Amino acid sequence: MRPSPGPASVAALPSSVPHSTAAGWICGRHHLRLDRALIMGVLNVTPDSFSDGGRYAGVEAARDHALALIGQGADIIDIGGESTRPGAPRVDVQEEMARVLPVLDALQDVLASGTVAISIDTSQPLLMRAALDRGASIINDVRSFSLPGALAAVQDRDCGLVIMHMQGEPGTMQQQPRYADVVAEVRDWLGRRRDALLEAGVAAGRIALDPGFGFGKAHGHNRELLAGLAPLAGLGHALLVGLSRKATLGDITGRPVGQRDAASLAAALIAVQKGARIVRVHDVAATRDALAVWEAVQASGPRGAVEGEAA
Repeated sequence: MRPSPGPASVAALPSSVPHSTAAGWICGRHHLRLDRALIMGVLNVTPDSFSDGGRYAGVEAARDHALALIGQGADIIDIGGESTRPGAPRVDVQEEMARVLPVLDALQDVLASGTVAISIDTSQPLLMRAALDRGASIINDVRSFSLPGALAAVQDRDCGLVIMHMQGEPGTMQQQPRYADVVAEVRDWLGRRRDALLEAGVAAGRIALDPGFGFGKAHGHNRELLAGLAPLAGLGHALLVGLSRKATLGDITGRPVGQRDAASLAAALIAVQKGARIVRVHDVAATRDALAVWEAVQASGPRGAVEGEAA
C-alpha cells in the first residue's frame, strides 16, 4: 500500500500569496503533498445515493467500509449524509447530522492516528462546525459555501475547503443545463468563487477546486470539460475530480451504474494526465493500482525498456 501523508503542522499561506499545487494542500493537521495524485474514497451514509445508497447507512457498516478504503490506499475519506444525485430532495440538517456525526465518532481512533484526512461532504454550517470540532480536516461543499453562515463556519478554521461548480440545484440541475463554452465558464466561475473566499480571509493553500462533473452538465458538457481540464488546473489550486460511476460514463459505455468501474478508472487517469491532483472514487484499490502504474511509467521517462529486463 502506498504510504499516506501523515499529519503536519503547517503555517497557512497568506491569501495574497499565489498558491502552487507544488506546495501541497493545507487541511488542518494534514499537509497533503500533491507530488502524486491523491485518492479520496467515497463513503455515502445515505439511503439514496446513486451508486451505493443504503449499503453503509449503519454506523458499523460505515466504519467497516471506511477502514476497508483506508486499507486499500485511500488518502482521504469523504463522508456524505445527503445525496446530491440529480433529482435528489433536500435533507433536513438534523437528519444529515444524525447520519454523519455518529460515523465520525466511530472513527475517532482513525482521526487520532492521523492515518488519513477525513472530509465531510456537506453544505450545512451546523454540520461543518460539529464535524470540524470532532476532528474532520476537510469540508467538501457542492454549493461552495454559498448558504447563509457556511463561509463564516469555516473561514477562521484551518481546514481544507473544496469549492465545486454546479449549475442550479441537485433537484433540477439536469433538466436543461446550457453553456456557450463549458470549460471557460466553469473556470471563470471557480476563479470568482475562489476570489470570494480569499477576500474573506481564507488562505490560498486551503482551497481545492472541483469542476463538478454531472452537476448541471449534460453528457457532452462533461466530455468537453474532461478534455479541457488543463485551464482549470492552471488556476493554481489542487484540482479535485469526481467522475466515479457517473451517468456520463454509462452514456459512453452503455453500462449500468454497478458495471462502470473500468470506465471510472479510465476517466480518473485522463483527469490526472490533464492536471487533477485528487480523484474522488468508489473503487479505491483498482484506482490505486492504475495510478501506481501510470506514475511509475511517468517517472521512468521515455528511455524505453532496459536491456535484459524481463517484461
